[in-house]
Amino acid sequence: MLKKRLLLIGGTLSLGLGIVGMLVPVLPTTPFLLLTAYCYLRSSERMHAWLMNHRLFGTYIHNYMEYRAISFRARIISLIGLWASLAVSFILVAVPAVRWVLVLVGVGVSVHLLMLKPMPKATQENAESSPNPDAEEEHTQV
Repeated sequence: MLKKRLLLIGGTLSLGLGIVGMLVPVLPTTPFLLLTAYCYLRSSERMHAWLMNHRLFGTYIHNYMEYRAISFRARIISLIGLWASLAVSFILVAVPAVRWVLVLVGVGVSVHLLMLKPMPKATQENAESSPNPDAEEEHTQV
């Protein structure tokens, strides 16, 4: 019982950090969302189902975990968001060392995003219609 509660709390904190990571360029979003999925899977079926069926996170997490892939749209949005937030940070921070760190983080994340496989067209269409293909099956089993 204590383990499940700690995992639930850890998953929720991880989700919060993942959301902040969408806005802050140095904080990675994907590892936090994957950690959230792991924690929720082992602590709360309800929270895991909510996460996997979430309109923003569900498809992204499912595609990453299942196929180690990303849709073209998600890749473009991620790259644009990353470099836009890095540009703002670069303008606001005048410390050269911090600027170098921002550039290195941007390059590293960009390389990672570009190295992920593109979603196969048929799989992408199925994934967009239902974030979690097993969701209907899970509901009928309950």
